[in-house]
Amino acid sequence: MEIRQFEAFLAVAEELHFGRAAERLHLAQPALSRMIRSLEKDLGAELFERTTRKVHLTSAGEALLDPAKAIAIQIRGVRRVARSAKQGEIGNVKLGFAGTTGYAIVSELSREVSIRKPGINVQLQPRSFAGEALGLLRDGELDLAVVSPPAVPGIEMHLMRNEAFLLALPDHHRLAHRKRVAMEELRSERFVSYPATQGSRVRDSMVALCANAGFVPDIVQEAPDAYSLLVLVGAGVGIGVVVSASLGVRVAGVTYVEVTDKQPPLPIALGWRASNPSFALRRVVEIAREIFPEVGLE
Repeated sequence: MEIRQFEAFLAVAEELHFGRAAERLHLAQPALSRMIRSLEKDLGAELFERTTRKVHLTSAGEALLDPAKAIAIQIRGVRRVARSAKQGEIGNVKLGFAGTTGYAIVSELSREVSIRKPGINVQLQPRSFAGEALGLLRDGELDLAVVSPPAVPGIEMHLMRNEAFLLALPDHHRLAHRKRVAMEELRSERFVSYPATQGSRVRDSMVALCANAGFVPDIVQEAPDAYSLLVLVGAGVGIGVVVSASLGVRVAGVTYVEVTDKQPPLPIALGWRASNPSFALRRVVEIAREIFPEVGLE
């Protein structure tokens, strides 16, 4: 049985006239008659009593009427869903992020999507660090992610921010009263940082800052996310290198201090696979471009 057969049955049942039903369905009357005969053959029962002047439903036709209407409603629903998905009005978008900048961006973007396109479900996947996220985008595990240039082949990016680096120090630290600190003054310090295996660009920049100052950082503990890292700093486990977005995060026992050493800012972008066919993703990217104007690399 085919969907068109049920649509044909309903049209004839409601019109009780093959000619009017054929016009309604934009079919030739012989084609409509063949569809009804085929449906009757499949069901093993006649659905209509036909005379030269009138058409009536048989008892089998009467019994089929309500189920056929229910099927028609479901078919209309399926078509509506398909149209909405094609227009990007509904769908799922998997969004990966990590770090304080990621949390800030994702919070604002998710809120705007829920207001403008409530049929789109943004599925948040935290702890997706920039380097790891690029691979997940490429492999189709994520639709969208907070990443950092340079891009890999096949990944498009929208650059939103350039983040400066700060030191996160315990309140009782010997340098916590200072406005600025040089990295060479931290040679003997213990550091906390993000995992080495997950592609954190903040960790890479911290290691580069220390190397430029002539030492390798003593990393005593790794944190799975930005808030855990700041909690470890506040607890006195070590000091951390963070981005300027962390200034909006207040954690008990943590003081932020500027770094005097020259270090290129960390560019923050949204990235997605260029070949991703999702219409919902396109709508989310459009919203992101509107609320986060593109900036240039510094």
